[in-house]
Amino acid sequence: MQQVLLFSKISTITAFLEPDVIDYINTKQTFAFESFEKSNIFTFEWHNINIYSNKIEKVLIYMDNDDLFIFCENEECLHNLSVLLPEGLSNEKALYQFFVNLFHDDIRYLENFETKITDIEDSALKNSKQNYLEKIIAYRKELLALKRYYEQLDLILDNLSANDNNLLSSEGERYMTIISGRVHRYHSYVLNLRDYITQMREAYQAQIDIEQNQIMRIFTVVTTVFLPLTLIAGWYGMNFKHMPELYWEYGYPFVIILSILVCVSMLWYFKKKKWF
Repeated sequence: MQQVLLFSKISTITAFLEPDVIDYINTKQTFAFESFEKSNIFTFEWHNINIYSNKIEKVLIYMDNDDLFIFCENEECLHNLSVLLPEGLSNEKALYQFFVNLFHDDIRYLENFETKITDIEDSALKNSKQNYLEKIIAYRKELLALKRYYEQLDLILDNLSANDNNLLSSEGERYMTIISGRVHRYHSYVLNLRDYITQMREAYQAQIDIEQNQIMRIFTVVTTVFLPLTLIAGWYGMNFKHMPELYWEYGYPFVIILSILVCVSMLWYFKKKKWF
């Protein structure tokens, strides 16, 4: 028998399950793989990429020589998984085809995700004034969820391929090995994307730091230019009685010209040194 059921309907098929399996299901573990004498049972959190919200659903799969049961939490998940499970195939081939359908759009999704990261990187480096950190953080969270998802399935499929209880035939082992290799590649792809977005965040932060340093350099130049002028103003503001410039006919124009010459010379020097 092959069937997709809600967790609430487990009681309807208890006659087909070993007592140890029923006890294990009742523990409600989120992720695990258990190999019993005559059956395999495993659970994982399904990261449904076809839903915009990327809602995570708990899925449990039970398999023995005669039966293949897939359990899920709600009606929407039940409908989505029922479409993925083919009819008229052996349990091994049906489970293989279920995983093939489950991962059907994953590579396209990951490629599109990489394109989004590349686009946001180009935009961030061209216009660092706009805040892209929120998008970068959102992408990192999504990649973390995908990483956990593929890690779970990678471990599960490795255990299935090992076939410790000899539940699978040699052909079934080959099926699981093929799927395990595909999941491993997806997992590696996600890890590469995480490294990419980490580098992008560092490059974006470096670009912001460069612009901030440029602003601070301009402030430093302005402050440095006005320091001599402050000294001149303070010098002639002391009101000493015997300062000849105070009684000189051209004293006031001299101070103005001196201030202008100081500003021009310092700006020329800074420009020559390419400090702004």
